[in-house]
Amino acid sequence: MVKFAIGQGVKRVEDNRLLKGTGLYTDDIQVEGVLSSYVLRSPVAHAVIKSIDTSAAKDAPGVVAVYTGEDVKADGLGDLPCVPPVTNRDGTPRADTPRPILAVGKVRHVGEPVAFVIAETAIQARDAAELIEFDFEELDATVDTEGATADGAPQLFDHIPNNIAFDWESGDKAAVDSAFDKAHKNVQVRIVNNRIVVNSMEVRPVVAEYDPETDRSTLWSSSQGPHVFQTLLAEKVLNLDPTKLRCRTTDVGGGFGMKIFLYPEQALCTWASRKLKRAVRNLPDRSEAFMTDAQGRDNISYAEAAVDADGVIQALRVKTFAALGGYLHHMGAFIPTNAGTHMLSGVYKIPHVYVNVLGVLNNTTPTDAYRGAGRPEAAYLIERVVDVVGQEMGLTPDEVRRRNFIPSEAMPYTTPLGNVYDSGEFQTLMEECMAKSDWASFEERRKEAASRGKLRGIGMGYYIEKCGGGSPETADVRFTDEGKVEIRIGTQSNGQGHETAYAQILSDTIGVEGDAIKVIQGDTDTVPPGMTGGSRSVPVGGAAVLLAGRQIVEKGKKIAANAMEAAAADIEFSDGVFTVAGTDKSMTIMDVAKAAKDAANLDEGMTPGLDDSHKRTPEAATYPNGCHIVELEVDPDTGTVEIERYTIVDDFGETINPLMLAGQVHGGIVQGVGQALTEHTVYEEGSGQLVTGSFMDYGMPRADLVPMFDFNLHNVRCTTNPLGIKGSGEAGAIGAPPAVISALVDALHETTGITHIDMPATPLVIWNLIHSAKRKAA
Repeated sequence: MVKFAIGQGVKRVEDNRLLKGTGLYTDDIQVEGVLSSYVLRSPVAHAVIKSIDTSAAKDAPGVVAVYTGEDVKADGLGDLPCVPPVTNRDGTPRADTPRPILAVGKVRHVGEPVAFVIAETAIQARDAAELIEFDFEELDATVDTEGATADGAPQLFDHIPNNIAFDWESGDKAAVDSAFDKAHKNVQVRIVNNRIVVNSMEVRPVVAEYDPETDRSTLWSSSQGPHVFQTLLAEKVLNLDPTKLRCRTTDVGGGFGMKIFLYPEQALCTWASRKLKRAVRNLPDRSEAFMTDAQGRDNISYAEAAVDADGVIQALRVKTFAALGGYLHHMGAFIPTNAGTHMLSGVYKIPHVYVNVLGVLNNTTPTDAYRGAGRPEAAYLIERVVDVVGQEMGLTPDEVRRRNFIPSEAMPYTTPLGNVYDSGEFQTLMEECMAKSDWASFEERRKEAASRGKLRGIGMGYYIEKCGGGSPETADVRFTDEGKVEIRIGTQSNGQGHETAYAQILSDTIGVEGDAIKVIQGDTDTVPPGMTGGSRSVPVGGAAVLLAGRQIVEKGKKIAANAMEAAAADIEFSDGVFTVAGTDKSMTIMDVAKAAKDAANLDEGMTPGLDDSHKRTPEAATYPNGCHIVELEVDPDTGTVEIERYTIVDDFGETINPLMLAGQVHGGIVQGVGQALTEHTVYEEGSGQLVTGSFMDYGMPRADLVPMFDFNLHNVRCTTNPLGIKGSGEAGAIGAPPAVISALVDALHETTGITHIDMPATPLVIWNLIHSAKRKAA
């Protein structure tokens, strides 16, 4: 058996070069004669542009060109598109928010590009930008998620009344209303899903070069798959034939959804390089990333549950205000609508659900996908609702869930919003997690903590998400003359370990050791279309690798039979060796790859070579799920929180690499805990200035925020893909927030009487809550 098979916890093969500093990131790309650039950004959140005087900047040392929105208009460039259609409740389409790559007429958020300066060096470009005279008439700004829709709020676009870009619904409203009319109790909770700044380790560098002989551009960009924006950039913005634009991505230092999209800088560098016939580079700093990377979440939801006398939820009704920022971003309209709201019923047998989402424009950075992209918001909402139902009905967190769980014998189960769960044992996972977390003995630990003046709480969150579906992925497997195997695939690793996972799948399938397999990604000229996002790379791309490998084995049997003068039915294959049954005649797969080039060994209609490819179109999504239990202590004198224990039992179907799987979950949990406790994106009301615009002010999660994790698996094989796996990349970020907040409410409830606390529950928020309760009691 190969040493790199499916199920083995091998270390990531890419780590060796990355840890030694020999990786190749976008800013490492060296192009002869490359120019540097700087983007002059709006210092205000909302203003009419009166004039932009670039004359002094153009005369500055080293400056090659300065462009503004007027140059964009003169060249007839298109706007950055928002791709997904959304239909309003009244049947009309959502509004459009025209967004040029350099502002024209108006700016709508701090950091919006106003001018593009190109010079021989980065310092010269930055210095010249300071000479630009930007004259504007500042307007009132709104940064409120819900308040931006109020009458009298500052309007971002004249054609979008009350800043509502869409008014969308899903579900059976009449059935939900009827269930509420009959309900024993109506449980209500207002839920805030706070805005997140993504903060990937690597920002968004861009290098664009131009070949005048072929009239062809090459764009190097840190992305989650360059095919995603190639056609959009070429056709929608630059008015180019897409064949004139090659897009490339090398190593990527984190994406988390934010790097899927098309941004102004990609268009600006490509456009400028074509005009100047020289390569152009842009390297934003961290402050620019804070202002301009697509941000995540930012929802306010009003949730109501119709509950019967036994605490069983009969219907769920939700109204959500989803902040979209100053413009509809690339996939921004999809995230609060179809990306996640269909998961609002969670793992519960709720018969009827209705949801209404208002897409709200305000003077902030646009929002889009962030790890989980709508599913964390849905899971957080339903888990908080279930906890509050339990509190109001006098049921413990586990009992209220037992009464509402979808039973395993109901699988496959169709939810009221149309998802089909193929598998799941929700109650079993919860009870395993409770046992591993010592739930039954918690009250003893609470009393001990109280003796030390601490408030101790325990809470759980049960998540399920829909992922691992979407568009097709193609795996192109090729044998080289040097005895190696290449996998060319359109997904793009941005830290997940694709080079290892794909190699494990192919190694297990065709019997070639992992060190002989090379994974090639990130080039629209040489790899098939694809993208990374939605925990789909291995469930879809990995399935394509598996099926391509199986095709190679079947083709190899026929070639081996011809080469060894045997019947194909007599050829056996194991561990990379084709053998004639009952004999000592055999050929390795590499021998067969060489034999496949000889026409004498091919059946009629066969193409020479052992290379093959498979295009995998997912027949359905996967539904990973799991229980997270958090135990924590609160210091009532300071409001600080210390997580003492964190227990997880997850269901990911089959496992490709348990070591990498644990790493994915650990990383996601830290991001989820960060959202729950520390990450607070603050825009100043009135001015729209980003107050938390640096690591000095933004509460990034740190190592001391979390304990060691007790990570466990209870896998139920997925039935919708040949690997039997369920996507895992987002799970930790989905399960953590409701579990942390549940534990925090449990710790504070007796002292404060609260049944819910909004994220982020910072020490100041907690301290104020505790001391406000003390003042009321006095």
